[in-house]
Amino acid sequence: FVLSVLVNTVRVLILVGVLAGIAVLGTLAGIAKGYVDTAPELDLVALDTPDQNTEFMDRNRNLLTVYRGTENRIVVPLASVPQRLRNAFIAVEDARFFEHPFLSEPARHFLFDERKLDERVIRWCRLTSWRDRKGVDWLQIPYYDREGHLIGIQNRLLSKGDLPRFRFPYGAQCSIYNLPVLNRLQQGEALYITEGCSDCWAMLSAGHKAIAIPSATLLKPADKALLSTLNSELSTAFHMYPDRDEPGERLFLQLQKVLPNLEHHQLPPGCKDFSEYYVLTKSEKVL
Repeated sequence: FVLSVLVNTVRVLILVGVLAGIAVLGTLAGIAKGYVDTAPELDLVALDTPDQNTEFMDRNRNLLTVYRGTENRIVVPLASVPQRLRNAFIAVEDARFFEHPFLSEPARHFLFDERKLDERVIRWCRLTSWRDRKGVDWLQIPYYDREGHLIGIQNRLLSKGDLPRFRFPYGAQCSIYNLPVLNRLQQGEALYITEGCSDCWAMLSAGHKAIAIPSATLLKPADKALLSTLNSELSTAFHMYPDRDEPGERLFLQLQKVLPNLEHHQLPPGCKDFSEYYVLTKSEKVL
């Protein structure tokens, strides 16, 4: 009798162990299936034709191997490319590229029909356009330092889709936009600060000297010193129309710490930024 009980107990334990193992395996299989189902789709075409090299390293960042696709390309920051080399590339492609930029039909529609911007402003900012190999139209926005040297480029999507609306090439130094306008400031003249390039174009088209500072955290010590110098030497009056949202008001408060005399102007209801306000009121000529 005792032996029979022991045998049955062992059988029950084995059965319980088997059932528990099946349950654990089922749970692991479910978790694995969940990860597989929610993982992004692997683009094998992109793997076969990468446009830059991919380096594989061990945990100590020692190079193991390099995977090369159709192009043996290494991406380097724009800041590491000497200015003369940048100018040489531009000269080979088009020596007068920045003096006579090209605006495609989608770019002209966006700038002049939708945003109603002044053509003189577009020429001053030297905007141009291009189309990538997938047929997507972009507006190219160059950033210059105060002396007119190219320091960065920003691309803006001109069509609707899933792509990011703005793109900065790797290594681009984009902090204050439209710095060359500072050379035209007169004693005591007003300077308007906007949050983005589009608002800056609208402000310039409205007849005001303007720069764009998308984020106070992007301001370098040299940028802060430059703005402070304008305030002390030229008695520049700083003005701002913050976007009608929390980030806009937060940016104004951050900039006010750098520029205590920064004056706040409130946009009317229904206008989320100055660009919208400009388009809405341009025909009424109230700016």
